[in-house]
Amino acid sequence: MKNKKLNYEEDTHIDDSALDIEWLEQPKLMAKYTRHEAEAKRRLDKAKERLDIIEASLYQKIVADPQKYEAAKTTEGAIQKAIIQQDDYIEATEEKQDAQYAVNMAKSAVRSMYMKKEALENLVQLFGQQYFAGPKMPRDLSKKRARKEQQKETNKSINISRNK
Repeated sequence: MKNKKLNYEEDTHIDDSALDIEWLEQPKLMAKYTRHEAEAKRRLDKAKERLDIIEASLYQKIVADPQKYEAAKTTEGAIQKAIIQQDDYIEATEEKQDAQYAVNMAKSAVRSMYMKKEALENLVQLFGQQYFAGPKMPRDLSKKRARKEQQKETNKSINISRNK
C-alpha cells in the first residue's frame, strides 16, 4: 500500500471520551481499509494471472520435450504432475497463496471497521441514555419502606381517632 502504514490496533481502538472525533475519523478509516482490500485483491488477481501464464508455458515446454521435464508420457495427468514440480510453478503458487492470505486479512480488517462503526453507534446510543453520566446515590429502600410503614401507622391512628 502506498499510503501510510496501516496500524490495525490503533485504528480499531475507540476513545469513548471523544465519540464525536471517532465518528469524524470513521469514514477516513473505512476508505483506507477498503482501498487496502482492493489493492490486495488486485495483487491476488495478478498472482493468479502469473500462475496461469507459467502453467501454460510449462505445459507447452513439457509437451515439446517430455524427457527434459521427466514426464514419462504426454498424457494430461503426467503433464500436470510435471508442471507442479517445476520451481517456477511452485514459486508462483506460493505468491498466489500469500496474496490470498493478504486478501483474507484485508477483508477481516474491513469487517473490523464495520464492527467499529456498530460499536460507535451503540456507544452514542448509550451516551444519549446517560449511561456515562456521573455516579448517582442509590436510594435506601429500607428507610423508604420504614417511612411508608410509619405513615400507614399514623394514618391508621388518625382514622381510629376520627371514628371515636
